[in-house]
Amino acid sequence: MFPAETYRERLREREARAARLDALHARIGTVRLALFVLTAVAAWWLLTHDAAVWLLVPVAAFIALAMYHSGVRRDHLRAKRAAEFYRHGLARIEDRWVGTGQTGERFDDPHHVYASDLDLFGRDSLFELLFTGRTRMGEETLAQWLLAPATLDEVRQRQASVAELRKLTDLREEIALLGEEAGVGVQPKALIDWAESPNLLTQPWLLLSAFVLPVLAVAGVVIWSVAGFVSPFVVVLVIEAAILRLLFKQLQRVIATTEQAFEDLKLLAGLVERIERERFEAPQLRALCQRLRSHDVPAATAIAKLATVVQLVESRRNPLLQVLEVPLMYSVHVARAAERWRHAHGRAVRDWLRVIGEVEALLSLAAYSYEHPADPLPQFTEGSAKLVGVSLGHPLIPAARCVRNDVRIELPTRGLLVSGSNMSGKSTLLRTVGVNTVLAMAGAPVRAQHMELTPLHVGASIRINDSLHEGSSRFYAEITRLRELHRLSGEAPPLLFLLDELLQGTNSKDRRIGAEGVVRALLGRGAIGFISTHDLALTDIDAASGDRLRNVHFQDELVDGRMTFDFRLRDGVVTRSNGIELMRSIGLEV
Repeated sequence: MFPAETYRERLREREARAARLDALHARIGTVRLALFVLTAVAAWWLLTHDAAVWLLVPVAAFIALAMYHSGVRRDHLRAKRAAEFYRHGLARIEDRWVGTGQTGERFDDPHHVYASDLDLFGRDSLFELLFTGRTRMGEETLAQWLLAPATLDEVRQRQASVAELRKLTDLREEIALLGEEAGVGVQPKALIDWAESPNLLTQPWLLLSAFVLPVLAVAGVVIWSVAGFVSPFVVVLVIEAAILRLLFKQLQRVIATTEQAFEDLKLLAGLVERIERERFEAPQLRALCQRLRSHDVPAATAIAKLATVVQLVESRRNPLLQVLEVPLMYSVHVARAAERWRHAHGRAVRDWLRVIGEVEALLSLAAYSYEHPADPLPQFTEGSAKLVGVSLGHPLIPAARCVRNDVRIELPTRGLLVSGSNMSGKSTLLRTVGVNTVLAMAGAPVRAQHMELTPLHVGASIRINDSLHEGSSRFYAEITRLRELHRLSGEAPPLLFLLDELLQGTNSKDRRIGAEGVVRALLGRGAIGFISTHDLALTDIDAASGDRLRNVHFQDELVDGRMTFDFRLRDGVVTRSNGIELMRSIGLEV
């Protein structure tokens, strides 16, 4: 079936299950209320007839029903979240996803060489469309992949992983349902700080006293009960209380941070355990699973041991253990157990988080690939910088409105000069090429019928504005960006430059000379790219550059006083200008 049909069928199944469980939840609530009343009546009758032992029957039935009810509520929540998982998937398929996902705004850097220009982050961004994970590690990993090109080997490994994961819809659903909360969880920095911080309870005498004093306390109780002397027990208690008082802040810090860290690790444990159970074929996925270990102990097993420690921590709230807290030095033993776990496995936590981040980023790309089966994984070649896109479209433009174009830059052509009027599609073409190249270099599918390219580093000057805060004009901001692109053009991989309305902040003479100089310098350093302009004087740059630049254009038509565009890319320089006619059509005297 097509992805949309699969999602709709699964959505109907999950909604039907949620409805059944909701009805069952209501019926059980009624039964519980009736059973509670019956138990109260039975308790009064049995207690008045000296048959209190039979009270255990309705009490046990009520407890059993309560436990069953808890399981029904949990299953009901999972069914609702599963239905929501497929609703979000359908929204992405049907181009209704804006405002429904994580925007990644914290990763947006206005000084990055293409992030803001290509709408990578924020509302209605590439990140919002792509990311389907649960953790901040997944967010950070996907953001890093979008912000910097991977090596060719890394790209090919990710492509193989995406090709395998895209078929595993059940795996993506199960991971989406892990944990009690549906939002993004796990604070990696706090978790790593806790895991790698030095142990606090390192006093040499502490280990001995933690075991010897409780034994002496028990011996004191025995002496008290046999010989009637309480003083030995009191002396031991005073010593223990003094030690606990001395260590109070350290104990509280160890215990509190362990509980807080485990809240994050609970979701991590579910992710790790589910990933460990899957049998992958892609080399990258198998390698990631191998890294989910600590000294040959599976990560899920290690986290389960920490869960036991946290259960002991929570047991401190038990009234009986509160009475025995001082004699047994219970807090010391629990805190030392937490520090032993951290000493044994803390250094592995950082790598576990990296693995989870990479897996979530791969699952996000795989979900996008599954939901857009017409978007292929691009083909990479080696040699001179090259980019060929057949029926290239922008993934953020709804399919019903997306006009696709073919682009080709390969020897001897090194760049395309795109001319046309405002709103004709020049900037959109540059963004389309840029965002698809970013996707390709991240290991993701692209919005095209076919795309072939060499490894490239995108650099853009599209959305450059002045800044009152920084005290810079648009022209100064643009030439600063051009300086950064010039630097990148001398590095590997080759630069793909996207220059929109190049140097429009200066006079026409300086613009013509400066634009030709900039383009020649970039081409001379092995870069390829696109330059858009509505200034026809700049289209002569191709004559000065030989056959390295080729002119292409977008046309417009003035129909009944309205400018219309077909957004189709054509060869050559634009030959029609309707600016004057458009000004006259709205009443301006020209």
